[in-house]
Amino acid sequence: MYRPGELTAADRAVWTAMQAQAPLLGAPQLANPFLSPEFALALGRCRGGVRIAVVREEGEPVAFFPFQRNRFGVGRAIGLGLSDAQGLVHRPGFQWDARELLQACGLAVWEFDHLVEGQKPFEVAARGTYDSPVIDVDQGYEAYLAQLRARSPKFTRTTLAKERKLGRDIGEVSYVHDERDPAVLRTLMGWKSAQYRRTGRSDRFAHPWIIRLVRQLFHSRSESFAGVLSVLYAGGRPVAAHFGLRSERVMACWFPAYDTDFAKFSPGLVLHLRMAEGAAAEGVDYLDLGRGEKEYKDSLKTRDLSVSEGWVMRRHPVALGHRARRAPVRALRNTVLSRPEFFGPADRLLKRMGSLRAAGKNREEK
Repeated sequence: MYRPGELTAADRAVWTAMQAQAPLLGAPQLANPFLSPEFALALGRCRGGVRIAVVREEGEPVAFFPFQRNRFGVGRAIGLGLSDAQGLVHRPGFQWDARELLQACGLAVWEFDHLVEGQKPFEVAARGTYDSPVIDVDQGYEAYLAQLRARSPKFTRTTLAKERKLGRDIGEVSYVHDERDPAVLRTLMGWKSAQYRRTGRSDRFAHPWIIRLVRQLFHSRSESFAGVLSVLYAGGRPVAAHFGLRSERVMACWFPAYDTDFAKFSPGLVLHLRMAEGAAAEGVDYLDLGRGEKEYKDSLKTRDLSVSEGWVMRRHPVALGHRARRAPVRALRNTVLSRPEFFGPADRLLKRMGSLRAAGKNREEK
């Protein structure tokens, strides 16, 4: 086991090579940038308790298992609640016993909420499996757009018409796939914070460590990994933006937001089409939109991956206590999210609370 800063350059190179080869060897899910050494190292600089277990055979690394743990031996997938892909990165054919791995890592329990497919020793402990929509662009953007037109002609026609109207009403529309101006990143985080508050959700950017993490990843640049800020401009002004992570073959969508002054033009949808075009031009196979039922994801996707949530436990009192505390909360959340008759009222209540919170803040500012 290593702290992030202790991992050698040679081990990092092997980890990166495993990810690069994974799509060619039938495990494309392991190429997700949330499973990269760069993400683990960046999170380790922002949060305590990050460890990386390296499994070796005859001295050579065959698997990498990043995780977070507390002093009681409670383990969490690295970036739990924030990352959209979790698991063990390994060579083809590698097998492991989940409880033996936990014991070797000093863990009583390991919790995950976005476990990627193909992790059978962990999947047996899953409490639920969920769709994670993707946009396939491995055949090129025009092929994707043709497929989108055939499947959702009205949606495609309306979105492209709104882009043209944005150009007529506001000014020339342009797109930067990899914007390097940190001021635009700050603008995006401001939009996203406002969206969280407006919809009654917890504001992730109210946590300084998440801001530090995003800024670090924004400055991460290599052939195998990058933090990518994509921006849609109209009349020289940013109207929508997205920050995500890119590996050689996968673009992980993460933080999209737009200026609500331009909501009638659906700039977020226009941005996602431009992102698909930009990713295809870079040789990316697909954009991972992340777990969660959203109308725009259903409209844009070409298919779904599967991710799981749950926890692997050893026979240990700490593990039993963790399950007793976490299970009811996750069960309630997933019931609300999966049942339209529950989700609709809950979503409206959150938005109402967000409106009240925003109104109160406005009064304080006045």
